[in-house]
Amino acid sequence: MRINRTTTIVAVLTTAFALTCVGIFLLLYVNLRNAAWSLQEDVKVMVYLEDRLPIEKVQALERKLKIDRMVDEVLFISKEEALGEFRAQFPSESHLLEGLGENPLPASFVVTLAPNFRSPDAMKSWVERVQTMEGVAKVDYNQEWLSLLAEFIGYIELVAIGVGVLLSAAAVTIIGNTTRLALLARREEIEILRSVGATRTFIRIPYFLEGAVLGACGSALSLGMLKFAFELFRQEIRLTGRFGGIDGMLSFFPLSVCLALVLAGMGLGFAGSVVSLLRVGEGRV
Repeated sequence: MRINRTTTIVAVLTTAFALTCVGIFLLLYVNLRNAAWSLQEDVKVMVYLEDRLPIEKVQALERKLKIDRMVDEVLFISKEEALGEFRAQFPSESHLLEGLGENPLPASFVVTLAPNFRSPDAMKSWVERVQTMEGVAKVDYNQEWLSLLAEFIGYIELVAIGVGVLLSAAAVTIIGNTTRLALLARREEIEILRSVGATRTFIRIPYFLEGAVLGACGSALSLGMLKFAFELFRQEIRLTGRFGGIDGMLSFFPLSVCLALVLAGMGLGFAGSVVSLLRVGEGRV
């Protein structure tokens, strides 16, 4: 690697560029997924009760909701509390209710589902089950919004996987060609090694190691480039002040993921060396 510095540097830089493109989509997917989970945590399911429901049945329904394994928290809102909240949120419209005499707003339960049951499908099945309970007039939540969000995250994931596969294949090809050039440049040395009894494994191991080192260096360099661009992007958001609070929601890869990406780059480099040795042929190495 030291003797073929130019080829090595080009291979590392090209691999780093390819893996940086993969990292951009992966970082976008991770942050969008985290944002989606954060938004799903704020989604509340409103369980509206039938009018004039006896207090005993209200309490029984509340107990039934609280012991449900899919439920994390239940908050009861009486008719009077609902009216007070309406007047606080819409003071200019509160006069509309004054002419009705009796309070038309229903009592309700504000239900927060457990973290493991906040997907659109899980929420839909739970809502359909609660809708059939005695004393429940209506169950309401933002189903369309959650479905669109989950669908959007799914598309981002598919794009990230597709781009990752293509650019990972490119990284394998780049490192494979680099290793192949090194093999061709050292043909005489390899022939000498074979003539004195060196086995194929003994000859191949240095090239496997070279590919793994190239892949690890390219992956580490791509992480450095991503980190620099990520911090620059966050700094620009803070300076503009137009998206207050968003910079706090953004996060870079944790240390475990960074180590996994370096190991993945090492694996790609190793695979590139294997491919190059297969292309050169069994008869030579």
